[in-house]
Amino acid sequence: QVQLVESGGGLVQAGESLKLSCAVSGSIGSSNVVGWFRQAPGKEREFVARIIRLLGNTNYADSVKGRFTISRDNAKNTVYLQMNNLKSEDTAVYYCAATRRTGESYDYWGQGTQVTVSS
Repeated sequence: QVQLVESGGGLVQAGESLKLSCAVSGSIGSSNVVGWFRQAPGKEREFVARIIRLLGNTNYADSVKGRFTISRDNAKNTVYLQMNNLKSEDTAVYYCAATRRTGESYDYWGQGTQVTVSS
């Protein structure tokens, strides 16, 4: 079993930054890949970024490339999402999720944290 707890959401103005954290506990083998997703009101959930915890390899959605950075601190079992130059369209509930390996469905999800960007 894996537990994920997000934190760091809030209300910011366009152009500002936020850093989200995802605390991961439980089976390391089942959480080798951690991804960030988001869901805006009335929209489908979409992929934002992912990281392979052991290797540090990262992938990003085109919409956030160059603005968002995913990273991890394995000593703290925490994955971060640094979000810079935020735009109103980044407003959403952000979720972190974990899976054993890339290409597999994400089996474990956090409860989400709200990010609101005012223009």
